[in-house]
Amino acid sequence: MDAALADPAQEEAAAVALARLYGEPLFALPQDLYIPPDALEVFLDAFEGPLDLLLYLIRKQNFNILDIPMVEVTRQYLAYVDEIRSRNLELAAEYLLMAAMLIEIKSRMLLPPKRQEGGEEAEDPRAELVRRLLEYEQIKLAAMRLGHLPQYGRDFLKAQITIEQSLQPRFPDVHIADLQEAWRDILKRAKLVQHHRITREELSVREYMSMVLKALQGRRFVPFEDLFDPEKGGTVLVVTFIALLELAKETLIEITQAEAFAPIYVRLAYTPA
Repeated sequence: MDAALADPAQEEAAAVALARLYGEPLFALPQDLYIPPDALEVFLDAFEGPLDLLLYLIRKQNFNILDIPMVEVTRQYLAYVDEIRSRNLELAAEYLLMAAMLIEIKSRMLLPPKRQEGGEEAEDPRAELVRRLLEYEQIKLAAMRLGHLPQYGRDFLKAQITIEQSLQPRFPDVHIADLQEAWRDILKRAKLVQHHRITREELSVREYMSMVLKALQGRRFVPFEDLFDPEKGGTVLVVTFIALLELAKETLIEITQAEAFAPIYVRLAYTPA
């Protein structure tokens, strides 16, 4: 049926329905509907134990905690215990123990006070209970103060701070193939000017490492080829190349290249002040 032709009376009846079940309006509760008696419970006051309840009763009525009226407090306490016994027997067990203690204190106060040796009066039966109540109140107040302090995850979040550990600029890595090609080019140039001289010469890699460092001193970027002297022969070129590799291994120099097939440069490694 077209919605435009719907009966206005039916729409009004559907509007006052109690609920909708599977899309259909429900105008009355089912006769066989069962609602458990404990389906809804409202707890106006929550106590963390017998001492918490006892302290609540004393503070609520402005009783002097050092002079507790045991008759009135015990009566109110037992009324609360009777209420929770009907709902939760396990929870009532702990409260019953305190109820027995209150009744015992009340009974001892009805008896005439006993005299101790030396003529001193016996301790007030309420003294131990008062001490426990005062200690509990101090701990409860301290816990409340701690609960009011800012907590991570509830009141604030830890800031994620990233600090750059090194200010040293990073250059693109040199590919092995480009380094090999530059080395072959130097060898080719060396062969063009080499002479057939047979000499015996002891070359020190450490010495040439110092020479390379000295050549780089005070210069920002030095072309790779400028660090080699082809006129000194292939042996010196090999030792110089090994010295360069050792310096790069010890991170004393940097070998950089802007892009593939671009010129290769060498510079002193950055040393923080």
